[in-house]
Amino acid sequence: MSSPLRVALCQWNPVVGDLSGNAAALRARIGAAREQRADVVIFPELSLTGYPPEDLLLKPGFVRDAAAALGEVAACATGIVACVGTPHGPIAETAGTPEAGAAPAGPRLRNGAAVLAGGRVAAVHRKHRLPNYAVFDERRYFAPGSEALVLEIDGVRLGLTICEDIWIPGGPAEWAVHGGAEIILNLSASPYHRGKGREREALFAARCRGQRCFLAFCNAVGGQDELLFDGHSLVIGPDGGVLARGAPFAEDLLVVDLDPAAARRLRGSDARGSAAAAARPDPGRVSVVRVDRAAASGRPPPAPRADATVPSPEAELYGALTLGTADYVRKNGFPGAVLGLSGGIDSALALTIAADALGADAVTAVSMPSRYTAEMNREDARVLADRLGVRLLELPIEDLARAYAAALAGPFAGTEPGVAEENLQARIRGNLLMALSNKFGWLVLATGNKSEMSVGYATLYGDMAGGFAVLKDVLKTWVYRLAAWRNRGGEVIPRRILDKPPTAELRAGQRDSDSLPPYDVLDGILEAYVEEDRGPTEIETLGFARETVERVVRLVDRAEYKRRQAPPGVRISTRAFGKDRRLPITNRYAPRPGA
Repeated sequence: MSSPLRVALCQWNPVVGDLSGNAAALRARIGAAREQRADVVIFPELSLTGYPPEDLLLKPGFVRDAAAALGEVAACATGIVACVGTPHGPIAETAGTPEAGAAPAGPRLRNGAAVLAGGRVAAVHRKHRLPNYAVFDERRYFAPGSEALVLEIDGVRLGLTICEDIWIPGGPAEWAVHGGAEIILNLSASPYHRGKGREREALFAARCRGQRCFLAFCNAVGGQDELLFDGHSLVIGPDGGVLARGAPFAEDLLVVDLDPAAARRLRGSDARGSAAAAARPDPGRVSVVRVDRAAASGRPPPAPRADATVPSPEAELYGALTLGTADYVRKNGFPGAVLGLSGGIDSALALTIAADALGADAVTAVSMPSRYTAEMNREDARVLADRLGVRLLELPIEDLARAYAAALAGPFAGTEPGVAEENLQARIRGNLLMALSNKFGWLVLATGNKSEMSVGYATLYGDMAGGFAVLKDVLKTWVYRLAAWRNRGGEVIPRRILDKPPTAELRAGQRDSDSLPPYDVLDGILEAYVEEDRGPTEIETLGFARETVERVVRLVDRAEYKRRQAPPGVRISTRAFGKDRRLPITNRYAPRPGA
């Protein structure tokens, strides 16, 4: 071969269901890659429809429209080869009422990677590994593929894979390598959680070393409901070294020149490469499709670019929350957002993230003081809003609280004031925020964190009211870490907000510590119980008091009905509340003693 193969990875943020908009964006991005003189451009998994399209895939019209949109995209794929993620095949069918003993027909639709060349669809790879765990439900919609597709361009062989196809050893990636592929292309929509980028780099490096191949991993970027895709696309060499890295939490076009001879040399010089070459799969499992290569002679090397670095844990998490919030508001067409600003740490961080995500002009903060609100909290709210440049409304609720108390005086007669009266204040605030939302079209952002949501330390229809919960999957200890990180270049969130004891301010002298264990203790138990599914006895062995563990576990289990009514929020952990953790509300299971 006279020159290296130029591969472009289009790390992109599609909108689920926007077939015409996504098709137009794909055509434009194919053109941009062609201007870079790329031989091949790859896009994320299901980039034509956005990921995950969920039950849109059960609508026959949606699948037909996607096929038509793919044809429009294919028509512009000239002078370049494009690999586009798309549903492929007929809509999922069920057999109505099957005969006795017969199983209903399963899905016939495939999760495909369409190879577009010469203005047409030249071939389609069908995803093998269909994840059906955590946030994934792909077996609900797709049937698995059974062959590896190898694309041959001017003597260079590239194996096509989709996301999970490369996470587990064997399967189409390995078959493609045995079929002569020097480069593996992977179209992916790999959801984010803390540290996911580092996990991918380590795993993919091991795969490349084992198979002595290049890997071009193109990931989606952007928010989709609770899911977030972080980008962080990768090109890894046959020695496991990272050759290029896409930007985190941003669209990017990554263009690299790959010399397949490097993979061939390594394969010929060590036992692993020789063994891999000898272990040819069943020929029926590998299909080879040859496509023409655009003239590559005389083209200059790709423009130099600063290699993206792996961000710090705090920078990574803050970037995730900012992008997830921005995309939820933008993709759902809200003109702006509104939230309650108490002067406490949670609403302060939520407001800062919202202002960074949407711009100060698109965010309104509302201070709603009661007779229990400390003057310093009102001052801190004003200072923060001023520093961020957001509009601040102050709507005192004391008169409204008295009106509610008067209306309930009869039914409440003879009872002691307690949680019901406290929660009325939170619900008044929720009503005011929703009124502003109705009037101006703003999205209400809930400001509660994962620690509170876990144990039910939140008011249903009060501070839980909203359309999106910025900190839903962020533990309280991380709230403090992120606030301190945001202040690293100069104080934005007043230091006093980070230093004062957290309080809901629903009664005189109230502190979170009156009702909950210290947050470092609580969060350690929650990580073990919620995110790692450990039992009480195992959690106790981690150094937590048995009584505290049992109390926290009871609180978590009792609050399931509340969480089911909470708004969506950005998923940043390995086990978030929502579609990721699905426990029955009506549930009497209790671990056996000692479990």
